[in-house]
Amino acid sequence: MPETQRTLEGRVALVAGATRGAGRGIAVELGAQGATVYVSGRSTRDSPSEYGRPETIEETAELVTAAGGRGVPVVADHLVPAEVEALVGRIDAEQGRLDVLVNDIWGGERLFEWDSTVWEHDLDNGLRLLRLAVETHAVTSHFAVPLLLREPGGLVVEMTDGTAEYNASNYRVSFFYDIAKSAVLRMAFALGHELGTRGATAVALTPGWLRSEMMLDNFGVTEANWRDALTKVPHFAISETPSYVGRAVAALAADPEVARWNGRSLSSGQLAQVYGFTDLDGSRPDCWRYMVEVQDPGRPADTAGYR
Repeated sequence: MPETQRTLEGRVALVAGATRGAGRGIAVELGAQGATVYVSGRSTRDSPSEYGRPETIEETAELVTAAGGRGVPVVADHLVPAEVEALVGRIDAEQGRLDVLVNDIWGGERLFEWDSTVWEHDLDNGLRLLRLAVETHAVTSHFAVPLLLREPGGLVVEMTDGTAEYNASNYRVSFFYDIAKSAVLRMAFALGHELGTRGATAVALTPGWLRSEMMLDNFGVTEANWRDALTKVPHFAISETPSYVGRAVAALAADPEVARWNGRSLSSGQLAQVYGFTDLDGSRPDCWRYMVEVQDPGRPADTAGYR
């Protein structure tokens, strides 16, 4: 889409879990297309969440506005139904409509354990991960979907990690993580059945290897010098910015034929080939094809033909 074309003027979106990472990238790219974007989360300038991270929902909202939209920060814990109900009620009172719902609540980065069996994994952490990754999405959809259905053409995007095809045949990290990400894929499938006959669309969407704020910190690099991490992790060369999956959501939201994707599992790299958008550097990383054809078979890192 040309930078001057604002395809979402007059549209209203809720990005649930927009403090950082993919949620922030999605919110900003929806704003860049002229949308009013409500950004929810628990991390504020006055009261950070247990993450102890510097990112806040106020900062995300300011980035949305700077991109050309209107960002509205709203504090909400999506495990608390009353707070989600109040959030949706505010959107209804102020806008009278909701065109796009993005369920990106996660918060499990510090809860899962790599290659840990169900009997070895910390049980409290595993169960909280499931609540954060699954229950929050269900609570948010319960309250937000009726408003979304008020106008035809609404879109629900369930954010996950991995495509349905990839996750069906690959063990993802650990028992709790695997179940969480697969459950969200199934949520989109189920929502597709419930929304499709009512004039709305639901999809599952995964980014590739995301250069989120936390990922960059873990590698000790910044967005400006992220390639320095390739000396230790060569396959990180296929990674992408949060803006890439954000542009995928913006393209879906602007597509008058978005119903063709209803109930399906999609990826940022797949949609880039269909809609023609790129990442910030002008490339089109296709991470999940790269995983199957290069990384998983143990081949040397080489992104030729995958970016």
